[in-house]
Amino acid sequence: MRRLGFDGGLGSGRVTTLNACKPRLSIIVLNYNGARWLDRCVDSLRGQTILGRFELLLADNRSTDGSDLQARRLMDDFPGGCFIDNGGNLGFCEGNNRPAATAVGEWLLFLNNDTWLEPDCLAKLLQGAEASGAEAAMPLVMDYADDTFQSLGIRGLDPFGWGSHFSSLPSAEGPVEILAPNGCALLIRAEVFRALGGFDPVFFMYADELDLGLRLWVSGGRAVGLPGARLHHRGAANVNPAGGGTLQEIRTSISTRFYSNRNSLLALLKSGGPGLSCLAALQVGLILAEGMVAGALSRSWTVFRRGYLAALADAWRLRDHWRAERRRIGSTRRRGEFEILRRFLTLRPQRWDELQRIRRMGMPKISPR
Repeated sequence: MRRLGFDGGLGSGRVTTLNACKPRLSIIVLNYNGARWLDRCVDSLRGQTILGRFELLLADNRSTDGSDLQARRLMDDFPGGCFIDNGGNLGFCEGNNRPAATAVGEWLLFLNNDTWLEPDCLAKLLQGAEASGAEAAMPLVMDYADDTFQSLGIRGLDPFGWGSHFSSLPSAEGPVEILAPNGCALLIRAEVFRALGGFDPVFFMYADELDLGLRLWVSGGRAVGLPGARLHHRGAANVNPAGGGTLQEIRTSISTRFYSNRNSLLALLKSGGPGLSCLAALQVGLILAEGMVAGALSRSWTVFRRGYLAALADAWRLRDHWRAERRRIGSTRRRGEFEILRRFLTLRPQRWDELQRIRRMGMPKISPR
């Protein structure tokens, strides 16, 4: 593997607790109130063709639906399985960083609990990632209940700096270059993840994979999507539970809008120079415009104030953090931001795809939490 432009690490005190031989892969499943999904997720891992050659770290963010006990039970007889109690709701970022610090595999796979894998998914994912020479990868993600295409990662940045996705499955059969893997199934070399500093705990949740992908590319790394490895994902399982395995409506929450808006902006500000900063300025304008529309349609000043204005205010409050991160990331830079924009800037606004979903499924329902 080529040397990337960074030093340092995350979780320097690794603990080997499971296998006598170091596994190639450590799978980290973060659970929070996932009672409906855990059994199928773990069963699909038990059915993998490379069972016995990976460790499974199932971490719980202090669930309140009994799924913490469910997770403990599932790990009792899982080969190379281990249950980790995170001690509280640490969010996606720190909730995954904790078990990653003790993982012993050469690769880390961060896997959502509302996923299930086809039997050869892990074998093809590892084989494809190593053959491509990339530092990060993800499988083809399909809907939970069928083979409808859902995602092959973040393909780039739209004109407002939002992460843009493929609208359909790319025609290429081999690896597809992407800006970042999705957080629902994110494979990355362990040494690279630690050298990058892991997920930023300040983010808590949402846009964390975009932030990690930008940092990876700035440091000289690559990410690919691998259509041959196949995984199924429900998505929005906690915020939008209606319909079971089939998404039946669009539901969001004020906290979802807050973290999504704030963190997408933070990701640009952390990794960017003048180019990404211009996109960040455009994004601020779009957030304000979208917030006013959302507030008007929901007839709620609270939606605009807490989901949009507060996101911008908090991004400014965190200016010492993202400025310090920009200096740190800049010291590892091996690619100029204009090279990233040349390769990954797309003309199709990401919000256009969301408008198409609204046209099909109706206006989003917004939870006050």
